[in-house]
Amino acid sequence: VAGLADAVTALRGLWADWQGAVKAVKEAEAARAKALADEDFLRHSLDELEELAPNVGEDDALDAQRRLMKQASDLMAEVSRAEAALSAEGAEGALGDALSRLMHIADRAEGRLEGAVNALDRTIAELGEAQAQLSTFAEEMRFDPGQLEEVEERLFAIRGLSRKHNCSPDDLPNLSAEMSSKLADIDAGGARIEELEAVVSAAEVAYADAATNLSVERAAAAGRLDKAVTGELAPLKMENARFVTEIEKRDPGPEGIDTVRFTASINPGAPAGPIDRIASGGELSRFLLALKMQLAGGGDAQTMVFDEIDQGVGGATADAVGRRLARLSASAQVLVVTHSPQVAARGATHFQIAKAAEGGVTRTHVQSLDPEARQDEIARMLAGDRVTEAARQAAAALLEDAGT
Repeated sequence: VAGLADAVTALRGLWADWQGAVKAVKEAEAARAKALADEDFLRHSLDELEELAPNVGEDDALDAQRRLMKQASDLMAEVSRAEAALSAEGAEGALGDALSRLMHIADRAEGRLEGAVNALDRTIAELGEAQAQLSTFAEEMRFDPGQLEEVEERLFAIRGLSRKHNCSPDDLPNLSAEMSSKLADIDAGGARIEELEAVVSAAEVAYADAATNLSVERAAAAGRLDKAVTGELAPLKMENARFVTEIEKRDPGPEGIDTVRFTASINPGAPAGPIDRIASGGELSRFLLALKMQLAGGGDAQTMVFDEIDQGVGGATADAVGRRLARLSASAQVLVVTHSPQVAARGATHFQIAKAAEGGVTRTHVQSLDPEARQDEIARMLAGDRVTEAARQAAAALLEDAGT
């Protein structure tokens, strides 16, 4: 009747967008609150890291330098002895004298002394290189004692921060970058939350507009349904009854801001109330049938099952129920469980259902009735266990009137 399925589906999407935006704000606020709780620690730690500015590999380099400095005294003593040995009186001169003598006679030796000459030449060069290296090392080992203190102080500072943050010394530069990024996020967090809140506001407005429009459409559809269902009640012998769809406001939800309730008034001047509370069994059945008559064309149900919808009615009212059910079967398959001959006569196919105890087990038997058996069954429904010829004639009349 209302034809609002697409609008409800769209509203569910808008609701999901709104609630998703609300959730994003809450998560952002929680993350910012946590970050703010850590802000002082982060800023203090970042100041320490930036002031120290450790480099990757610096710990190993400082450790090696420290060990070298601590051994400098012993190393210098041995280097000094080596220098003294290399520069001992006559060592370099003896090698030079030997080289000079060999070079003087090399031409007469037909090249046989060339290897010795080259070896001595290399030895003298290597001797000079060794002396230069020792001199450089000795120069490097001449440092102010305060330098060792500076190296140890920086080395211990790097290792102290490493222990404090439970990471390796080489991870400290990356840690500094991470802390800087977190603080940047904190500084930008307020702006980000404002952006998310703007998304929430826009989503809420979009939902509210759609929900309001849907509510208006529901109210209009409810009026049409009330008029149509009430119009079906008179032929069902409920001339004074009214069907009323009540729409009340509720908290927003996926399907809108409305609570829909079907109510009815049975007697003139009586206030409307919930159908299931004020209607008798027969009246409730007829209300349901009238409602189904109006909703059948708008739904996707292929089969509808009515279990004793004719409960509490008979005669002309039962006939009216049968006629409505026959009309309803034009738009969907209708299965009816009934004890009313007027309703049964309107069916396109008639099945007899019986229960019997067999061998201590209750079994249900379903039998399709041919035209003759169907007439007999309707006659039995009219007359009871003793079927008379009058009952058969009445059954034939019902079937003829129904055109079945």
